[in-house]
Amino acid sequence: MGAVTRLIRFLALPVLAGLLVGFGVLWWHQQGPGSARGQGAPSPDSYASAVNQAAPAVVNIYTTQIVSTGAITQDPLFNRFMERPRRERALASLGSGVIVADDGYILTSYHVIRDADEILVSLRDGRDAPARVVGTDPETDLALLQIALEDLPKIELNGPDQVTVGDVVLAIGNPLGVGQTVSMGIVSATGRSHLGIATFENFIQTDAAINRGNSGGALIDTRGHLIGINTAILSSTGGWQGIGFATPASIAREVMSDLIEHGRVIRGYLGVTVQDITPNLAETFGMDRVAGGVITQVVVDSPANQGGLQPGDVLIGIDGETMKDGYEAMNRIAGTAPDTKVTLNVIRNRTRMDVDVTIGTRPAAEG
Repeated sequence: MGAVTRLIRFLALPVLAGLLVGFGVLWWHQQGPGSARGQGAPSPDSYASAVNQAAPAVVNIYTTQIVSTGAITQDPLFNRFMERPRRERALASLGSGVIVADDGYILTSYHVIRDADEILVSLRDGRDAPARVVGTDPETDLALLQIALEDLPKIELNGPDQVTVGDVVLAIGNPLGVGQTVSMGIVSATGRSHLGIATFENFIQTDAAINRGNSGGALIDTRGHLIGINTAILSSTGGWQGIGFATPASIAREVMSDLIEHGRVIRGYLGVTVQDITPNLAETFGMDRVAGGVITQVVVDSPANQGGLQPGDVLIGIDGETMKDGYEAMNRIAGTAPDTKVTLNVIRNRTRMDVDVTIGTRPAAEG
């Protein structure tokens, strides 16, 4: 019996120590600093912390356009006889925006403030202020405003994580003028293009509800980081049907930087019109795969013209990297700094060849 007792005492201490360590590890991961809650992640049934962090920086935007009416003909005598005096009326529209810097910079959608004569920004804390337009970029449907108020809330333009399909996201804005509203969904797709919404498209698609008035508002992740600016919906009825699009925060940051520094976005320019290659066109040009785009027009005195590109050339790659379609090629050119020398990989008369060009500066888009 003495030997058995000594054996039990010998084993008891390691077993007890193991149990204590196990309970400690379990507590660390479920309740302590190592838990999801301890790391700032939301509980599964609430995203209140993310909303509380981001929502104060999401603003309502009211725009006014002065419309002159009255004269029905060019004859002033006739107008006087008809007693139709000239008058003006204001048309107000609603949208959303996101404060992204302490000095009052606000990102919104270009179409929210297009043609506006006056812009008023209203904060969630009850303050409001007139806004000036720092710059616009119709080609990504983004605009940058600025207001002169102190102690402004803001959202950082990027979170630490890459946006992936399936991520839970929250859309914050002023849908249909009812006041600030939050809707929840997931990232349905990334890199959406060919939608006809803007010239350069690389949208995040989401099923978080976005309605008229949400445009220019924030798309955030569950930690309150800004991942996109809500832009548009795809709908056959004009109402919400579960397909919304947001401009990624990474693109918004680049646009904002250029608008502040240059007053417009600086992009690369080739000077061509490109049509995507279809299977039938690929066969016509003797291509073994569907890729790139056929050049249908070359602008006179453009970098493409000076480099020797011709209508009918098929642009299949840039610097040896294959372009899946013409849209990708033009996006790649637009993202290349002016005065950069690149080698365009083309097919001319069924023969592969390289054309060296120096990228120019894309003319400013007219709003």
